[in-house]
Amino acid sequence: MTARVLVVDDNLSNVKLMEAGLAAEYFDVVTACSGPECIAKVAETPPDIVLLDVMMPGMDGFEVCRRIKSDPKTAHVPVVMVTALHQLSDRVAGLEAGADDFLTKPVNDVALFARVRSLVRLKMMTDELRMRESTSRKMGIVEPANTLLDGNFPGRILLINDRIASATWFTAALEPMHAVTTIESFQDALVHVQGGNIDVIVVSVSMHGIDALRLCSQIRSLPEGRNVPILVVIPDDDSCNLTKALEVGVNDYLNAPVDRNELLARVRTQLRNKRYADQLRHNVQLGLEMAITDQLTGLYNRRYLSHHLNNLVEAGKKTSKPVTLVFVDIDHFKLVNDKYGHEVGDKVLKEFASRIAANVRGVDLACRYGGEEFVVAMPDTDIVSASTIAERLRQSIETTPVELGHAPHQLNITISVGVAMAEGADDSGEALLDRADQALYRAKRSGRNRVVADAA
Repeated sequence: MTARVLVVDDNLSNVKLMEAGLAAEYFDVVTACSGPECIAKVAETPPDIVLLDVMMPGMDGFEVCRRIKSDPKTAHVPVVMVTALHQLSDRVAGLEAGADDFLTKPVNDVALFARVRSLVRLKMMTDELRMRESTSRKMGIVEPANTLLDGNFPGRILLINDRIASATWFTAALEPMHAVTTIESFQDALVHVQGGNIDVIVVSVSMHGIDALRLCSQIRSLPEGRNVPILVVIPDDDSCNLTKALEVGVNDYLNAPVDRNELLARVRTQLRNKRYADQLRHNVQLGLEMAITDQLTGLYNRRYLSHHLNNLVEAGKKTSKPVTLVFVDIDHFKLVNDKYGHEVGDKVLKEFASRIAANVRGVDLACRYGGEEFVVAMPDTDIVSASTIAERLRQSIETTPVELGHAPHQLNITISVGVAMAEGADDSGEALLDRADQALYRAKRSGRNRVVADAA
């Protein structure tokens, strides 16, 4: 894995040493010798990760980290503090400033490179989500996800620990800010993860009879556990297992014995990162939904129908099952808009869409084709059955006025419907749509408020 690493240190010897080690591991290395230079380079071209010294003149690493993490454009960039400071209070201060990790010199190269790869891997996943979300933001569909800038908020913590005294200590440290559930066995942990609704998993590596790293690996293989941050508790001198943990997808670690403030700081970071990633995924999904659905009615739009109708027709050919299309038009809808205004017209369209949804099956594809025209594609349905469903819908519309909630309070409408079924090996979605449209045209020509099936 290659990545762009920004090394920040006012000591040129340290910079050269770090640069040589990273370059040997095929990282692209950029350097800075001061806090202001670091901030300028991050703003100009955000790196994949920043390795940041703390003790620098003018602006120390804590302030540099705070500035990087307070800017929405750079808050997602991982920052690892690499420093000679070794006091626990310094580590906590670094984590509270927003650092993703705090390593004390001399740093084991294997552990450092494993940590860099782990954080870069997570950032690349975030970058992919950010890129997809940016499309929706440019279209004005969603608001930007800025939850990385949020403060403390509660989370649902799954604690996997089979030692009563240790589990009790962790629970007391995390509550009452967080809701903690404690699990003692391998299988129970997997079952609980599959149940979902977890924000952070804290796993003790030193459990009796349980391979904690294998458990972490299996959690990562579950769909429900793929995006849940995992934090392992590991002995301070166990660099081998730490490297393995990072390789199987663990997000962060705590060295035993654990300090309460460090625990809370690392959990807070993971909660913040997860909330940000969840918001990005939500925005991406919302953008996709809005790209294929009609915003007024909530039904699929014409673009989605055009893409999927041929797939339905081809699937019907392979399975020798019929596919039928129902084309619906609200009679004299222009008069509704002209007489009562577009607000009433929109209410009619939304109510009509709701009735379509109530009269079709989950496997049917209901779309607003445009204006007052709607299309329903019905797989595994012949033309007789589809015509019966269309007639039931027509009668429901005719006999049940649309309730408006204001004058004229109720509005009677009718619909015209054309029905056509896919035919033969050479048929296509476009041809099927055209035949249903022709049947609809005949329904309107013959007096409206009726269902006409394709005679072909």
